[in-house]
Amino acid sequence: MLTFEFTVYTIRERANRPKPFQLRWKVGPRTHSKSYKTKTLADGRRSQLMAAAQRGEQFDVETGLPKSELEASKPKLTWLDHATDYARMKWSEAASAKGRATRADALAAVSAALVQDMRGAPAPAVLRRALTGYAFNFSEHRPPPPDHLAAALTWISEKSLPMPALEDDSEMIRIALKALSTRLDGKKAAATTITNRRTVFNNALRYAVERKLLTANPLPSIDWSPPPTDDEIDLRYVPNPQQAKALIDAVGTLGPRGEHLQAFFACIYYAATRPAEAMNLRKSDCTLPETGWGVLLLSGSASRVGAAWTDDGESYEERGLKHRARSSVRDVPIPPELVKMLLAHIERYGVAPDGRLFRAAQGGVVLSKEYSEVWQKARRAALTETQVLHHFAEVPYTGRKAGISFWLASGVDSTEVARRAGHSVAVLNKFYAKVLDGRREHANTLIERAMRTAEAAE
Repeated sequence: MLTFEFTVYTIRERANRPKPFQLRWKVGPRTHSKSYKTKTLADGRRSQLMAAAQRGEQFDVETGLPKSELEASKPKLTWLDHATDYARMKWSEAASAKGRATRADALAAVSAALVQDMRGAPAPAVLRRALTGYAFNFSEHRPPPPDHLAAALTWISEKSLPMPALEDDSEMIRIALKALSTRLDGKKAAATTITNRRTVFNNALRYAVERKLLTANPLPSIDWSPPPTDDEIDLRYVPNPQQAKALIDAVGTLGPRGEHLQAFFACIYYAATRPAEAMNLRKSDCTLPETGWGVLLLSGSASRVGAAWTDDGESYEERGLKHRARSSVRDVPIPPELVKMLLAHIERYGVAPDGRLFRAAQGGVVLSKEYSEVWQKARRAALTETQVLHHFAEVPYTGRKAGISFWLASGVDSTEVARRAGHSVAVLNKFYAKVLDGRREHANTLIERAMRTAEAAE
């Protein structure tokens, strides 16, 4: 505890002592003392303490030291030390493997830039890998770092900036912001990546304030804005119903692997599931009548994040629905066409031991790389050469965008579309503004018709 209550006493001499000259002073309720061989040394120290008091410094009750000396005696914590402590704290507090990996990526991008100089620096890719995979990864399943990564960690531990530098020099914060906005190849990072990294950086700085390593978070005072983003779905790259069906049909012509994944891609389009949600779909989640509409109960997703980020060492993590509590369930009515495809799929392939509908050849979770390769082959089979070259329906996720767009264009209420898609209405309006705009004239027509009916009744 710091206090202004300070009293220093005259030096007393104690004969027959190795250090006979004793200096005593009192800070708050506690008395401190130190002995010296000569009176000159004792006088010098007494003068230092009195000078600190005259400057208006507070004194620490426990150590008796002036605040300036107390601060100087503390070990100099670096940004890397603090970032590691922050990542370790969040590792156990938020056990999402995806969150761990995202946080490590952000801290690695920033930490590689917050250094005193670049002399002797390892290659950027090596340094990033060392930071992401080892400095900010605390998995029990992580192997020891190879020599070149261990050397990179040694280098940055010696070069990392001391924490006060972030508060004293605003240019260091700008350097960090530039780093988190840039990919390793020098190109600008995606807008969502920049936003996520900045959030992690900000939270780490707030944690530094909490730990009293900084007096204030310097980030809000920096005049910097994230790059503008265009969040609206670009309908030029989203397949219409005929094109979506053609792509799904093409998947079924690509041999055993395509035949097995055809219903998987159909779920992404007809039920607007995210790929990770479709991978986690189990037979018990499906209501599949012989005729008519069915229902899918979506309660989670299976995301590939790598064994180094999960608690159980598995490469996939089962999570709750996006932006929802772990126990949340979303029911999605599905049309008869998808019902028939799922019934046929179950009859032909059965299900995995845990009930999952879609699985790899050896029974594990379908790799994103595997289903992406199938999708690319389907694009080449179903689309024109120009469409393939111009990134039309480039990734499987566009099937979900196509399904949601079709629901909106069909006149389904946006609240119901948002519920089925697992979005908030605000997010739906933000991402699908162009589709909703296309319904404006239809809405005007309905309102005008109602007005005429009301006028005729007067």
